[in-house]
Order: sequence, then structure tokens, then C-alpha cells
Amino acid sequence: MNFSKKILYKNIACLFSCAIFFILTSCEEDLTKNKGSQSKNFPSQTINNANIVQRDSGFVILKAKAPIIEKYELIDSPYTVARKGVDIQFFDKKKPKIPGTIKAKYAKFYDYKQFYEAKGNVRITTNEGQKFAMQSIFWDQRKKRIYTKDTVYVTMEDGSTLVGANGMTAKDDFSEYTFYNNSGDFSSKRISENKK
Repeated sequence: MNFSKKILYKNIACLFSCAIFFILTSCEEDLTKNKGSQSKNFPSQTINNANIVQRDSGFVILKAKAPIIEKYELIDSPYTVARKGVDIQFFDKKKPKIPGTIKAKYAKFYDYKQFYEAKGNVRITTNEGQKFAMQSIFWDQRKKRIYTKDTVYVTMEDGSTLVGANGMTAKDDFSEYTFYNNSGDFSSKRISENKK
């Protein structure tokens, strides 16, 4: 009788320890699965007080400054974001001493698509002296096109102005652009030069 009680206690202890083992391992697996999906939602790189210089064959083509830049590389569509604004200078080989500039309160770059967006008080100055102001702009680097649907305010180097009420599209070097539903104030000298 005493022997059967010992076997019964051992069986109960064995069943109890097996049950605890399976409960703990199943909980642990669920926690791992839940954390695995959340673990990609953070920047893989963070750069404070960023000062970036990009070169092509030794020639500086871009200089960028931002208070903070975050790179999200562990997701399906990697991107880089400057949430606190960006100040970019871009250089043309034809006029290397006079850079164009882009300033915005927010900027994002999609790595694989080679697609940029800038938002919030966007200001662009070309190396020809033209000044563009709008709230957002998009740049498709592969197609070499810049566009926006926002109202665009342009001040030419001679002081004349143009308003594109329904946005614009342009080549990324601003050598050609099209405004939609535009109006403006051009100097008569500039119009007579264009008619020749």
C-alpha cells in the first residue's frame, strides 16, 4: 500500500512538471512571435546633427544638413527620414560655385524606388537664381521629374513672379517646367526677350 502511494505521488509530480513545462514553452513561443513582428519598427541607424556630402567621380554633387536622420532598413520598403527638417545644397558641373538649395521641415527618401518627398514650407532656389515656394514636392529620381499639386510661387532672378495655382511638373534640373492654372507678373523686358 505504501509502495502504491509513492508511485501515485511520483506520477502526479511528473504530470505536474510536464504541464508546467508545456505551459511555459507555449507562452514563450507566443511572446517571441509577437515581438518578432514589432522588432522591425525602429530605425536601424540614427544620425544626429547630420552633415552629409555626396560625390560623383570626385565632384561634390550634394551637401545635406539635418538635426536628425533615421534610416529604416529592416523593413520590406526601406526608407530614410529627416523628421526635423533638412537643408540641402545641390551642385551642377556647369556652375560648380553656385549651388541650388532645398529647405523643408520634413523629408523622406524611399531607397528602392529612388523617390524623394519634402513637406512643410518647402523652399527651392536654383543655381540660376529662381526661387520656388510650396508646401510639398516629390522627386522621382529614376524619371528625373519633380512635381507637386500644391500652389507654387516662383520669383525669377529679375524679380518677376509666377503662381501655379494647381501645381507644376519639372525636369529635376529645372531646365523645363510646366505650371497648371498659372498667373503672374512678368517684366516687359523679359517678355520681349522671349519673343525674339
